[in-house]
Amino acid sequence: MPTLKLKPKHRPFCFSVKGHVKMLRLALTVTSMTFFIISQAPEPYIVIAGFEVTVIFFFIILYMFRLDRIMNCILWPLLDIINSVVTAIFMMTISVLALIPETTTFMILGGAFGLLVVVCSIADAALIYRKLLFNPSGPYRKSATHDKI
Repeated sequence: MPTLKLKPKHRPFCFSVKGHVKMLRLALTVTSMTFFIISQAPEPYIVIAGFEVTVIFFFIILYMFRLDRIMNCILWPLLDIINSVVTAIFMMTISVLALIPETTTFMILGGAFGLLVVVCSIADAALIYRKLLFNPSGPYRKSATHDKI
């Protein structure tokens, strides 16, 4: 009688390290955007932070419902890495610009939380990049040339 091999339990996205970092990044971005709105910061600061909130929320929904497995024609981790790098660049820019002319306390808080978003974005990109490197079951597989002969 053959023994059945059980699949290893799937770890939900919300309970993974990547999920925690992405949700922390979302919370920090929302906080930064809220401080920018309260301090009546220039509109580009609010628009960039709001856009980042929308994109981060999209990726969280994508990974929570495992839509990246269904729509496998796109390399989602690569898009997520690109998004994390672009987020880091944009949030670094608006955070530094918000911290330079010390106008209000809320503007400074928005800039400080924006710098925390930069740190979380870099950590998120590093986690996803590590997953891309150590996941040989993906579309790219390394194999020795003598295996083909």
